Order: sequence, then structure tokens, then C-alpha cells
Amino acid sequence: MTAGELHDLLVTALVRQYGGSKRAWRAALGPLRVYDPATHPHCNWSAAPSGSSTENAAIERLQDELRGKHPLVTTG
Repeated sequence: MTAGELHDLLVTALVRQYGGSKRAWRAALGPLRVYDPATHPHCNWSAAPSGSSTENAAIERLQDELRGKHPLVTTG
């Protein structure tokens, strides 16, 4: 999975679970950071959400869920 695909997956899941628009969730989520798997072998991606405290909590919960299913992504 690519970082872009994972980002889309996160946004879609947030809209389904919490409502709102894709645009608002994309803004709250911000870009995904992808790290070298050599230095981050268990999970090479993260996000630094910048929404409200409620939005950030929802994003963090979803990230925790998806890290188990998609621990490594590519930048492609």
C-alpha cells in the first residue's frame, strides 16, 4: 500500500465513522510521514493531526487500528 492510498483509507474511514466532509478530515489529518523501514521496521508511517481535540482523538484511534493492518507503506 502506498502512503497516498493509506491517507485516502484514513479519510474515508473517518467520514464513515464520524461524519463530516472529506475535505475537513484531510485538513485535520494532514500529510502522512513515511520513514525508512530499516529504521522503523514495525511501522514506517505516522500522521501529526492538527484538528480539534475531538478530531485528533478520532484520528489517533483510527491510526492505532490501521497500524496493525498496514504497518509498512511505500511513498509511491
